[in-house]
Amino acid sequence: MSESVAVRCPVCRREHLYVAPSYPCACGAPVLPPLDPHARATAVSHRSWEDDWVTVVCAACGRKGEWPHPELGCPCGTVLRIPVTTGGAAERVAPAARRAFQPVTIRTARDAVTAAALYLRWLGYRDIRRADQRPPNGIGIAARGLLAQVDPTVRPASLRDVECLWLTAMTESASCVYFSLAGYATEARAVADSLGVPLFVLDLTGTPQPVNSLADELDSTGT
Repeated sequence: MSESVAVRCPVCRREHLYVAPSYPCACGAPVLPPLDPHARATAVSHRSWEDDWVTVVCAACGRKGEWPHPELGCPCGTVLRIPVTTGGAAERVAPAARRAFQPVTIRTARDAVTAAALYLRWLGYRDIRRADQRPPNGIGIAARGLLAQVDPTVRPASLRDVECLWLTAMTESASCVYFSLAGYATEARAVADSLGVPLFVLDLTGTPQPVNSLADELDSTGT
């Protein structure tokens, strides 16, 4: 069952009831961020990668994952960061087969990155974080043994975009995967097949759709 806490906006003093969302662990169990009912929500004045994510332990399998930090938009325009307890775990359920991916709707570039990160976790990748090197286009995220590029623009990814991702991954001895909102140029798809780069298109529901056979295989088998 999802957790809920009373949240008061520190700006307008409105009170809200916040219900925590659940995310799918790689084992199939739902993971809930452990809300702290005794701490006060804070207004988000600036963003950083570290503050936007929180470590949550799955009670079903014990995996640790980085998940979006719970937030709530107040009608006054303030974005509230909901406090969580550290080291908390999800509701206890028995391990199950991998469940269907649960997407997040894409409205902003940050949503696209979140959708890609959640999908990689669903596939079984661990320690997802912002990539050390910034790609020429889009946003780079990394996991253990993987480098991913998320392109939230309305321009189809080019051959150069795919080649740059592959070259960067090669220097880090990692595999790579590309996520694009606007699809890929014909040349980009051809070079991706030759270099072994899975290509996905992110639809606006936040669900990655495989574009080539490499992506189909990754979607079916995970890590």
